[in-house]
Amino acid sequence: MDAKTVREKHAQFLFPSVINYYKEPLVFERGEGTRLVDVDGRSYLDFFGGILTVSLGHCHGRVTSRVIEQLGRLQHTSTLYPNEAIVSLAERLAQLTPGRLRKSFFTNSGTEADETAVMLARLHTGHHDVVALRHCYSGRSMLAIALTAHAAWRPLPSPVAGIRHAHSPYCYRCALGLTYPACDLRCARDLEELILTETSGRVAALIAEPIQGVGGFIVPPPEYFKVAVEIVRKHGGVFICDEVQTGFGRTGDKWFGIEHWGVEPEIMTMAKGVANGLPMGVTIAVDEVAASLKALSISTFGGNPVSCTAALATLEVMEAEQIPARAARLGGRLRAGLEDLARRHAVIGAVRGMGLMQALELVEDRRSKAPAPARATQLLERTREAGLLLGKGGLYGNVIRISPPMLVSEAEVDSAVQALDGALAGC
Repeated sequence: MDAKTVREKHAQFLFPSVINYYKEPLVFERGEGTRLVDVDGRSYLDFFGGILTVSLGHCHGRVTSRVIEQLGRLQHTSTLYPNEAIVSLAERLAQLTPGRLRKSFFTNSGTEADETAVMLARLHTGHHDVVALRHCYSGRSMLAIALTAHAAWRPLPSPVAGIRHAHSPYCYRCALGLTYPACDLRCARDLEELILTETSGRVAALIAEPIQGVGGFIVPPPEYFKVAVEIVRKHGGVFICDEVQTGFGRTGDKWFGIEHWGVEPEIMTMAKGVANGLPMGVTIAVDEVAASLKALSISTFGGNPVSCTAALATLEVMEAEQIPARAARLGGRLRAGLEDLARRHAVIGAVRGMGLMQALELVEDRRSKAPAPARATQLLERTREAGLLLGKGGLYGNVIRISPPMLVSEAEVDSAVQALDGALAGC
């Protein structure tokens, strides 16, 4: 099919809610490394990585060959039967994750992983209320929608009871009108009053991303999680760390984002980059929390041999390529380029992020900080014309998200910054 036919059939046969980027959505035919090629033969530098999912790049040779080999040997049995791939992956994750995290449950997506985590927290603590953060995103199931704090992503009002939303550590747009560090982390300390006024005084969990993804790559102050998690544990809860976007070296230097903040979660969720594009969700917990699920449970497709093999191959490449250190180094180069753009383009109100997870927040002017969603949309169209693919996010749709595959080269980072520079002119 040509691009026009694909777009017409997409409009005819898919839910209208399945959004596409760009006025004229791109139709891709193939990909390799950091490059995607559309059906018309035009090549694009992919700096959004399938929403931080193709962690090593498109169609990575080592991962692809291992998947093909596994497909020819054993594709599916369900979790009713153990297999070598699932136990090998579970063991490797227990070795990589921080603290006492050891027992894994495999699913197919971050949504399912978060659902499993909340169920575990409620079973383990005997409490029902879960605290999530404003500006967070947890997926598209009924519970995940209730956890998500973005009106645009919530088709139903409060679809699940027992979810309370605390202030986000969003320093650039502090909801309390304060400035870090003089604020004394009021956003975190407010959790105490939230729990005492909005719940019975006992909670099941705090679920939070180390860096908020869809929220616009919001990076908390370094002390935030130590304060917030201590309060939640004081009131009977556990900490669910959502590493769906931040995991596996993405934030640089560490394997997982929460390691930067020195807090060990009782439950961690992962997805996206763990299998370089194959469906994979993981909920990993400490022994006593995992043991709280006593009912029978299976996952028909979760932990299937093909996805587990892809994840094992992905982790092997990540270790061989020293991905955490690489993301720190390349992320530093990207960050320097973005900060230089901010000095020359007044539309950029803030640059933030860690490693190869960087963002530009666009504003009408820096004094008022008025969000500029139309300019963000315009910038996406201009960078597309320049052959560069980026992401968009934030509560107001004014944040440009930049997250290339982590095997990106220095030359490609420089090329992306150059393309952004040209596209920002006149925005």
